[in-house]
Amino acid sequence: MLELTAKVHDESRQGEAFSPFENDVNEYRKKFYIESYGCQMNFSDSEIVASILNNEGFGATRNFEDADLVLLNTCSIREKAEQTVRKRLTEFRKIKEAKPGMLIGVLGCMAERLKSKFLEEEKLVDIVVGPDAYRSLPGLIEEAETGQKAVNVLLSREETYADISPVRLDSNGVTAFISIMRGCNNMCSFCVVPFTRGRERSRDTYSIVAEAQNLFERGFREVTLLGQNVDSYYWIDETTSPVGRGSEEAVTFAKLLEKVALVHPDLRVRFSTSHPKDITEEVLQTMANYKNICKYIHLPVQSGSTRILQLMNRTYTREWYMAKVKQIREIIPDCGISSDIISGFCTETEDDHDDTLSIMEYSKYDMSYMFIYSERPGTLAARRYKDDVEESIKKRRLQEIVELQNRLSLESNKRDIGKTFEVLIEGDSKRSASDWMGRNTKNKVIVFPKGNYNYKKGDYVFVKVNDCTQATLLGEAVINKP
Repeated sequence: MLELTAKVHDESRQGEAFSPFENDVNEYRKKFYIESYGCQMNFSDSEIVASILNNEGFGATRNFEDADLVLLNTCSIREKAEQTVRKRLTEFRKIKEAKPGMLIGVLGCMAERLKSKFLEEEKLVDIVVGPDAYRSLPGLIEEAETGQKAVNVLLSREETYADISPVRLDSNGVTAFISIMRGCNNMCSFCVVPFTRGRERSRDTYSIVAEAQNLFERGFREVTLLGQNVDSYYWIDETTSPVGRGSEEAVTFAKLLEKVALVHPDLRVRFSTSHPKDITEEVLQTMANYKNICKYIHLPVQSGSTRILQLMNRTYTREWYMAKVKQIREIIPDCGISSDIISGFCTETEDDHDDTLSIMEYSKYDMSYMFIYSERPGTLAARRYKDDVEESIKKRRLQEIVELQNRLSLESNKRDIGKTFEVLIEGDSKRSASDWMGRNTKNKVIVFPKGNYNYKKGDYVFVKVNDCTQATLLGEAVINKP
């Protein structure tokens, strides 16, 4: 099934496969290779897996042909992702034929749903591990080394991996993810996440703040707090109770944001993803109150039609979503907003499609991730509704959505020409080593010449925007703060 995605921030690696850095070959007795697909949560999970494997004597390699253990951290959100994983597993299996001792494993969201196909029907893998079972990897590896197929896809109501210090894979040394919660309680009818990642549970606040502090001390200057729905973060701090049960402090997402922001003024804080029904005025006011909390919200709309939103079980209406965007603009006037949009959901009409286009116009998204509806087995939509929109219509509607977003993105960038932003340098521009690449508080990529300045990765620089493309702001460093 065709999917067309407009990735406006073309300097980003979100959603792409990646492999980790090369460890000192003398430090570890075995090597592992890992690729991650899908959302930022999967990339974060891969860093947890790397930490577990390091403790078991496995070091990372960039070359899968050298690996004793090859892992794919998978995504089930789109059919295309599953097709890509199957293709990669077939390629790895051919390498294994020439290297019998190699083990191949599947991690993440595809593990539970497709375990029997991978293990028995297609014989593509030796190990299958679900998102809540990564601690069992050492035992599963031992089991697979005996020739047995090793599986653990059990979901947990408690696992948060709070005590594991992630290995920062392929890190630029400047930005890092911090997982604050796992699972999801929302039952959006198109989504498999509640079935593959289980129920929602929040990680304890102390470990999150400690991880942010540690990252800052190691030179990182930006953290992104991750969760399927960060705004529903809720943790009870029982250590604050002076008189017994019932008087403990409840840490909401707004309070967590504040605690992480207070780690240091030079530590930027981002978060992803917000569910429109749960992001509160308290969160918005906290964002407005702290300069180092980035003024950017990823607020997936999925559809602009109230009727379709009801079928999707999104629990808000078109008008409610628009009111939330209005509230964001009032409290944080120059806030960047991005979205997810699905084209061709079950029974979608031209009027429904027009509603999506119009809500995009109203919201003026800086960028969006846009997809054709891909029916996922086991979801509520697959059980309740017929996927009845013709493929050609889905493609045409998606193309219209993409073209509109391209225009909105360019218009958004043009409005920033002449403005000066504080930019955190993340590294060289992909196109030229003579240019720096960084982001401003609104998550916009800015590229500017290095010139004769002695800047380095991790520095904050004021950059005046002189020009732009649809995807990127182009500017020059300025000495004086605006």
